[in-house]
Amino acid sequence: MARLLLLGLATMLGLGPGVGLAGDLSPREIYESSSPAVVLIMGYSHSGQRGSGGTGSIIQQDGFVLTNAHVVIEDHTGQPYPRLTIYLKPDRVTGDRKVDLSRSGKARVVAFSEPLDLALLKLDGLPGPFPVLELDDSDKAEIGDRVVAIGHPEQGGLWTLTTGTISAEFENFNDTKGKSVFQTETGLNRGNSGGPLLDTDGRMIGVNTAIARVAPDGLPITSISFSLKSNVAKQWLRDQGVSAREALVRSDTPRQDKSADRSLPLPRGQTTQPGNFLAAPRIASPPLPPELPPELTAQTVPSPRPYNLDSLISERNRAEADLEDMIKEMRGKLGGR
Repeated sequence: MARLLLLGLATMLGLGPGVGLAGDLSPREIYESSSPAVVLIMGYSHSGQRGSGGTGSIIQQDGFVLTNAHVVIEDHTGQPYPRLTIYLKPDRVTGDRKVDLSRSGKARVVAFSEPLDLALLKLDGLPGPFPVLELDDSDKAEIGDRVVAIGHPEQGGLWTLTTGTISAEFENFNDTKGKSVFQTETGLNRGNSGGPLLDTDGRMIGVNTAIARVAPDGLPITSISFSLKSNVAKQWLRDQGVSAREALVRSDTPRQDKSADRSLPLPRGQTTQPGNFLAAPRIASPPLPPELPPELTAQTVPSPRPYNLDSLISERNRAEADLEDMIKEMRGKLGGR
């Protein structure tokens, strides 16, 4: 009611409906306070031939990360990717991925739900405490409220900020019981999956989950994206016993939650998931940029290119393979003495 009175007063003063209310943070302020808790996630097979990428939010200082299940679960096995890497945001994003992706650690899946498209990860190998994003009460958000998303959209930059408003609400989205979502026109693309939808206080009210790209007749769809409401995520986390940290840390086998009814498929191409860049159909998405030939060195490239998750996975896999070979060689030399 107080918010409505303030809006009415703003209108009477001729400020217009789009003016920010006192206490609302600007997109820049939201980004500065919230983006350090947003991470880049890569999951891939041992061979590096299959993989996925997306975004996540650190929700506990000891390194628990919330994201979408489809970011970290292999389609053909229904189980987590055997290799998971999480990258932390640098102090300043430069566009040079060697600089921007200099802080990383391995992760494991603690629990996941494919019906709700949620997964809980644990970041290992990096010292905490980590910055966190607070899960707010999504019931306080209404259609017309301004929102912000942070993520890593395919063909775009890392830790990208996009803005918009809540456009609609749905309960039991895609015929999945308990799956309540916001619709928003905030710019989302593959790579944003699992990232936060933030209110004007910089608190997370949704987990960015899906986008509509192409209608059944092939007509392109724009500005329709979906975010799972934070209250759904909070209830699911409580069901996983997140408050009982000791039980989570000791569990080596991810808990698969199948309690929600499985969703019924929409017409082909109508809704895709933005982070699963290999499994999601590429209808109406721009082609990947060509790989640079070996003779074209970094010195001859005029500016950094938008990152490419496929090449990131390939590079990461090669680096890990080289490290493993080096360790084996050192062990062999030590054993020969």
